[in-house]
Amino acid sequence: MLTLRPVEANDQPFIAQLYGSTREAEFQHLVWPEAQKQAFLTMQLRAQTTDYASRYPDASHQLILHQEHPVGRLYRWESGAEVRIIDISLLPEFQGQGIGRRILTDVLESARRQQLAVTLHVAHGNPAKRLYESLGFYQVRDTGTSYFMEWRPA
Repeated sequence: MLTLRPVEANDQPFIAQLYGSTREAEFQHLVWPEAQKQAFLTMQLRAQTTDYASRYPDASHQLILHQEHPVGRLYRWESGAEVRIIDISLLPEFQGQGIGRRILTDVLESARRQQLAVTLHVAHGNPAKRLYESLGFYQVRDTGTSYFMEWRPA
């Protein structure tokens, strides 16, 4: 069973673990000591959190729970014209099981009822781009490091 709940202060260790898991591929080839990697990840997560809070102050930051255990997060913002998926992340061991598809399908159904577009960025090389395309997202532009994608209700 999948549920969402707001992120709370005591969820920060999980958020840090999740964020680190999204950056593992980048760190595979670095010869930094583990403490240096952790310090860098902490700094990057803090910068990301600050950026999201300043650009999307009214965003919804939720944990994705599978059988009541945190497995990911959904960070989204709604305006009068769109729903922006700021971030959707799952722990690696929960990827490829349909969890992301289910969460996104729920977001799209809600947007369809409100007649809102849904937008997101996906990094170059991220295999999630195939999932987004299978759900009806299309590429609007290439930013150089990511694709800006959009979905519109029929």
